Amino acid sequence: MRSHEVDYEIRGDDLQLVEVELDPGEVVIAEAGAMAYMDDGITFEAKMGDGSDPNEGFMGKFLGAAKRAVSGEGLFLTHFTNQGSGKKRVAFSAPYPGKIEPINLADFGGRFMCQKDAFLCAASGTKLSIAFTKRFGAGLFGGEGFILQKLEGDGMAFIHAGGHLVRRDLNNETMRIDTGCLVGFTDGIDYSIERAGNLKSMVFGGEGLFLATVSGTGSVYMQSLPFSKMVERIIASMPPSRGSD
Repeated sequence: MRSHEVDYEIRGDDLQLVEVELDPGEVVIAEAGAMAYMDDGITFEAKMGDGSDPNEGFMGKFLGAAKRAVSGEGLFLTHFTNQGSGKKRVAFSAPYPGKIEPINLADFGGRFMCQKDAFLCAASGTKLSIAFTKRFGAGLFGGEGFILQKLEGDGMAFIHAGGHLVRRDLNNETMRIDTGCLVGFTDGIDYSIERAGNLKSMVFGGEGLFLATVSGTGSVYMQSLPFSKMVERIIASMPPSRGSD
């Protein structure tokens, strides 16, 4: 199934949202709760499955939803459809300060891997599934978890990153990245977890016990402020609670 050809506009700076323009009959899928506003004439429905396979039966949809639940995502995706007679817009907001990045899957060979909370929305026809990293150590120490989301198709998808988003194009090169700062990568990139230096560096270096190593030829997306770090800093700055007298 070919993806719907949607137009879009990203608005804002650090608290961004993406407006997706739908022709009559076009559909965009999104994580539950991501919608900010929409024009009259757009309807929405929570469904199990992404709708990329029109012939998929109930059991297939249920198994796909169960896999998403294992990765920490919701069982349902929300499908927004333009039921009106002209172009309509629906907007999706980022869940915390950062950047929204448009990903044209056709430019990346039809596949993109991302951390489980990075996906925001995508044109109908995009297939969402989960993928296990090649090395079990990535699951034990990979910061955001053993399971990654896999986006497949030939249309537009939108991911969100905390803080500033950086793209690096590797040509048979290797990078080492804080595990929480790795947002996603394209085909041709191998992902593994390695120890962060010697024992002293691991304990006292402040960079965590392990780092993500990405190598190969392809594109890597990184974020400057993972949500987990932002929460840690907020909690650390809070005054200690005072017990009741």
